[in-house]
Amino acid sequence: MRSFWSEPFLWIHFAGLAAFPIFLEITWLGLAVGDPLLPVWLEILLVATVGIIPILWMQLFRPFCIFSIVAVSAKPEKLSDRQRKILTLFKSSSNQIVAVVAAVFLFWVLWQIYFAAPVVATTAAFLPQWRILGLFLAAGAFLASNLFLQVPLSVARVLLVKESEFAAAEAYTSEKISQNFTLPGWQVEQILPLMILEAEGSATPLE
Repeated sequence: MRSFWSEPFLWIHFAGLAAFPIFLEITWLGLAVGDPLLPVWLEILLVATVGIIPILWMQLFRPFCIFSIVAVSAKPEKLSDRQRKILTLFKSSSNQIVAVVAAVFLFWVLWQIYFAAPVVATTAAFLPQWRILGLFLAAGAFLASNLFLQVPLSVARVLLVKESEFAAAEAYTSEKISQNFTLPGWQVEQILPLMILEAEGSATPLE
């Protein structure tokens, strides 16, 4: 077990992968609403642009700061040296490659479920059959599905880093975190209960 595996925020955000298929299914339902108003390629492009580009841009240029939950994030100056080392790993070229590959995969998935939308047309019948509503629903859900795939994948890549590579990493400076990472919501002194942080800090990692 690597020493940084005891960081709870890594596992919290890795667990977010469970939400990915849920939002992908909502995307599928949205694409089944109404009859197409625009050419097929244009509808796919619209949903893909809204769903893929913002998250891909974030992961490439200002990666999501995992030291956050929902609408709050930890103040950069309150992060420990180990947590700032973890952030350094998120800025690696390997994580950028993962983000690009994931984006290509998600576009392929969108293409597949677009043409498979008639399969769930009956299930989507409870929604108002306005195509514009369906496209909005699909685009919003696809954006969320991208987030809940891209962030856990980047976390997984960091979890696979060798202990020696982690030890050699320099802690990201607190002053640059706000500039180079996406910190969602309100910044607070502390997110997790103190007892969890103390237990995590006192844990003895297995070599």
